Amino acid sequence: MTRRPLTVMLVAAEASGDDRGAGLARALKRRLGDGVRFVGVGGARMRAEGVDSPFDISDLSIFGLLEGLLAYRKVVRRADETAALAARETPDVAVLIDSWGFTLRVAHRLRRQAPTLPLVKYVAPQVWASRPGRARTAAKWFDLLLTIHSFDAPAFEREGLKTTLVGDATLAIDFASADPARLRREIGAGPDDPILLVLPGSRPSEIERVLPAFEDAVRRLKAERPELHVVVPAAPTVAELVKARVAGWPHKAHVVEGDTAKRDAMAAATVALACSGTVTTELAVAGTPMVIGYRLAPVTYAILKRLIRTKYVTLFNIAAQDFVAPELIQDACNGEALAREVRRRLDDAALRQRQVERQTAALLKMGRGGPDPNEAAAIAVLELLSKRA
Repeated sequence: MTRRPLTVMLVAAEASGDDRGAGLARALKRRLGDGVRFVGVGGARMRAEGVDSPFDISDLSIFGLLEGLLAYRKVVRRADETAALAARETPDVAVLIDSWGFTLRVAHRLRRQAPTLPLVKYVAPQVWASRPGRARTAAKWFDLLLTIHSFDAPAFEREGLKTTLVGDATLAIDFASADPARLRREIGAGPDDPILLVLPGSRPSEIERVLPAFEDAVRRLKAERPELHVVVPAAPTVAELVKARVAGWPHKAHVVEGDTAKRDAMAAATVALACSGTVTTELAVAGTPMVIGYRLAPVTYAILKRLIRTKYVTLFNIAAQDFVAPELIQDACNGEALAREVRRRLDDAALRQRQVERQTAALLKMGRGGPDPNEAAAIAVLELLSKRA
C-alpha cells in the first residue's frame, strides 16, 4: 500500500504571506521530497510551489477597521470556502499565515470541524504595538506560533502558547544576483542618472489612499528635475490597478513586475518612496535609502491612534527606537512633505549613506544573519507533527 504523503494546508491572504507560504513550501519539499503535498489558499508564489488556491486572494488584502467592516461578508464567505477545502482534503496540519482577521476566522472553522488538527499561526499579531488581548486569543485557538521578531514571544508564552522564533525571511533575501545596470539599460538611464523608486503598497486600499499622495510628490519632483527616472514595482495583488494609474501620469514612469525586476530596481535606486509594510525591510536589506508614507481611512486612524502603543510603524525604526527613515503618516503623507524628504536625499549623498548605515545596523538588531527562516519554520512544523504522532 502506498503511504499517503504528508498533507500541509497553507493559508495566506496577501502578498507578504504568499511569500512566506512559498518559502515554507520549498523548505518542506527539500526535506520531504515527494512525501509532502500542499493544499490551501495563496497567491502566485504559492501556486508555483503547488498550492492551488480556490480563489484570488487580492480581495482579502484589507487593512483598516472601516475596510474590514465593508468586506465582512466577503471575508466570511472566503473563510467558509477555506474550511470546506480543508474538509475535502483532510490536511495533517494547517499553517495560517499573517492576516489576523481572516486567518482567525479560518482557525475557528477548522477547530470546530477537525478538533485534533494541529493549527500553526505564522507571524504573530503585533500585540506589543496594540490590542494585547490578541495574545490570549491566539493561545486559545493555535497549537504553535511561529514568530518573526525576537520581541514577540513573551506576551504569547505568558498565555501558554508554544512559540518558536524563526526569523523574518525578508532579512534573508539575497541581492547578490540583482543587476542595477540591467535595470538602467532597460529604462534608458545612464550610470549616474538619479532613479526614484515608487512602491505604493500591495493592497487595493493602499493604492486608493496612499498612491495619490505619492503621485503628487512625483509630479513635483519631475517638474523640478526632468532627468529623474521613475520606476514603479507593482505587487502581483495590485499590478493591474497600478498599471492603470501610472498610464495616466503626465510624465513617463516605468512599471516593473516580478521579483527579479523589483530587486534590480531596488539595487539601482537612488531613493525610494515606499508605502509602510514588508517592502521597507526589503529596501533596507537592499541598501536603499527611503521615505515612508501611509494613510488610513480617517475613522480607522482615529481609533488606532488611541490603541497603538509605539510611535514608530516601520520595523527597523522600532528596532532602532528612532526615525532612521522618515515616516509621514496620515495628514503628513502629502505630496509636498513627501517630495521635500525625497528631495533632501536626492540632493545629499552623505545623508543617503548615513541612512543606509543606520538601516543596516537596525536590521542586525532585527536578527539579520541568523538561520534561514524558511528552514526554521519547516523544522518547527515537523517537530510539532512528530510530537503528535
